Amino acid sequence: MKQLLLFSIFFCSLFTSYAQQPTVEKGIFSANILTPGLEYELGLTLTTTLDFRVGTGFAYQKGMFGEGYGVYPIFNTQYRYYYNFKKRMDKGKNITKNSANYLALSAAVQTGKPIIGSLEYYESYFGAIGPVWGLQRYYKGGLKLDLILGAGYGFNESGESFFSPILGLRLGWLLFKS
Repeated sequence: MKQLLLFSIFFCSLFTSYAQQPTVEKGIFSANILTPGLEYELGLTLTTTLDFRVGTGFAYQKGMFGEGYGVYPIFNTQYRYYYNFKKRMDKGKNITKNSANYLALSAAVQTGKPIIGSLEYYESYFGAIGPVWGLQRYYKGGLKLDLILGAGYGFNESGESFFSPILGLRLGWLLFKS
């Protein structure tokens, strides 16, 4: 009887500790307004997601030939690892909708012809791939903030490669989650 009681306590504590384990959301669909676009984040494991974004990117350039800006179509995907759910939860901070910090491998491709603006590149496409650190937060009403900082390997249609900073600031809203 004593062994059965000990086994029951162990078994119940196992489920209780698993139930308190924070996990990523199964799916989050959001719209970005700062750089207009749509984004879907798919939960893979307890702490990893795949994030897909179709939208726009912004570029500004000033040099000896003048200055210009452009808004370009862009496709971006990230494999994210969220590393501070438990720490945020222990401090009583929000972790819903993957409100946490993450490390990711980011890959993006964009066109060289702007939708808006005068900054046109010679190449018809270019891209970058590299590691990033990110901070994502969802607030009341579904407001979303996502900051991305990193560096990577850039490439273009001409076959050139170069160092590429990877920077992103997204502001948007949750449309729905699954």
